[in-house]
Amino acid sequence: MQEAETTMLAAPPPRAGLGRFYTDLIGRRVFKFLIALHGVGAFALITFGVMLRKFSVARSVVRPLIAREISRAGVKLMPMFLFAALALGFLVIGQTVSLLTRVGAANNYLGSIMVLVVVRELGPLLTAFLVLARVGTANVVELGTARAMGEVESLEALGIDPVHYFVVPRVIGMAVGIFALTIYLILGTLGSGYLWAFVQDVPIQPGDYFNQLAGALTYMDFILLALKTVAFGFIIAIVTCYHGLAQPLQLDQISRATVRAVGQSVIACVALDALFIIAYLTI
Repeated sequence: MQEAETTMLAAPPPRAGLGRFYTDLIGRRVFKFLIALHGVGAFALITFGVMLRKFSVARSVVRPLIAREISRAGVKLMPMFLFAALALGFLVIGQTVSLLTRVGAANNYLGSIMVLVVVRELGPLLTAFLVLARVGTANVVELGTARAMGEVESLEALGIDPVHYFVVPRVIGMAVGIFALTIYLILGTLGSGYLWAFVQDVPIQPGDYFNQLAGALTYMDFILLALKTVAFGFIIAIVTCYHGLAQPLQLDQISRATVRAVGQSVIACVALDALFIIAYLTI
């Protein structure tokens, strides 16, 4: 009798109810996504308001925090990004230069492909994902622990705005860090790409290689690159700080909040990158 009941409980839903089952599942996921989007959007507006209203408040306290976050999201990650630039130059740029030279298309398409792959897409996205993995997750853990241990309530009791103290330095630091690291990664990748091509005896002169890169770049590439990287930094900082600070957490809930923050940050960055692709195509 118990085995029969266990079999009935483990049996999949009938085919007639599969459509409703999956519809309800998708509906719940969409509803949760809309709730998270509403929360993150409200948190972003609050952060913007605090940045504007308290721009000159407690500068002697906030400035060292901003410098620390720029160092953490930028300077301290330079060795890791140097390795990433060398690897990316070998895997992508060096192979691309070699292939285009063999088919006789290096003089026509090399600069355009390098700008499209490295400057517009791969460089900013890879930088954002690496900073998210290294610094964004730390934001959730640190702020979630501070919230769980009552540090946020202690600051509020002292009259200190937690958003001004915790969030604003992280937003500014991550935006500046991702912008600087993207430039660093792009330059390192393009340079190491030619180095790997030179090792493979590809018959292309350094002057021709970098002249094609310069000819393929436009002023809009620099403007959109700056806007994209700063927006990536702002999105990652807002989402990770929201999941660590805006919601009351217990210590055992921090890991799940970190997973949610990483997933939502990746989705938001990819969606924003799609908008910039449309901007590139329409300009």
